[in-house]
Amino acid sequence: MTGGGEAPDIGWLDATILGLIEGLTEFLPVSSTGHLIVGQRLLGLDTGAATDAFAIGIQMGAITAILVLYWRRLMAAFRTALRPEPRKPNLLWQIGIAAIPAIVLGLLCKDWIFENLFSATVVAYTLIIGGVLLLLLERFLRNSTESVRDVSEISYRSAVCIGLWQCLALIPGTSRSGATIGGALVLGVSRATAAEFSFLLGLPILYGAAIYKLLAEYKSLTSEMVSPFLIGTIVSFIAALAVVRPFLAFLRRHTFAPFAWYRIIIGSALLVMIAAGYL
Repeated sequence: MTGGGEAPDIGWLDATILGLIEGLTEFLPVSSTGHLIVGQRLLGLDTGAATDAFAIGIQMGAITAILVLYWRRLMAAFRTALRPEPRKPNLLWQIGIAAIPAIVLGLLCKDWIFENLFSATVVAYTLIIGGVLLLLLERFLRNSTESVRDVSEISYRSAVCIGLWQCLALIPGTSRSGATIGGALVLGVSRATAAEFSFLLGLPILYGAAIYKLLAEYKSLTSEMVSPFLIGTIVSFIAALAVVRPFLAFLRRHTFAPFAWYRIIIGSALLVMIAAGYL
């Protein structure tokens, strides 16, 4: 980070709040990016490149929680990546293949997305639309059979399909986890397994997006942002670590309906706040 330039006014409390928002929402189907955009507006933070880089950069804390929780499984996959077992997809290859569509589309459209879609209005509408689609998906799945109950059973073809669904998450408010979990459910993957694969699929996407954005906006970042960035990253790590296991336990017994209604309610509330001039 440079010492020059004008730093965004992000204090330790702002960093803590944004870190909590990121960690608590990253792996739930409610859109962490959407919540961060709204959180920045409500906190009165500057919406410049440095603040956007901060919000995306602290995702590294949340995704590191997945690295910690799934370390053994990832290391086992690493050891067999070059000599995979016949008829058994390797986890690292599954993740890599599924990540390609979003990486390519994200690189091609990144500037247009930041300029045109990073707004509270877009977030509000996509939250509502996503909530309705989740409810429709649950109705569609009511009489369906879950044929895939472990990540190791997800074929490479299914991984590609799930990766294509992930491209929808380039629209703020859509939810990366919501898009990938929804795509996996359509393919017959169980809720908990779909969520686990979504978590793991976030490793290259979130690390890549955070590192790319921080490097791209390096000149606009200042030394004053180091402490807030570290606070936000650590808080997001702790919050995500606390959320993942309970979320999986919830999915083994319940549907996504509560999250769908949450999206619809929050999205509607945002539209009211926008109309009233609060956002």
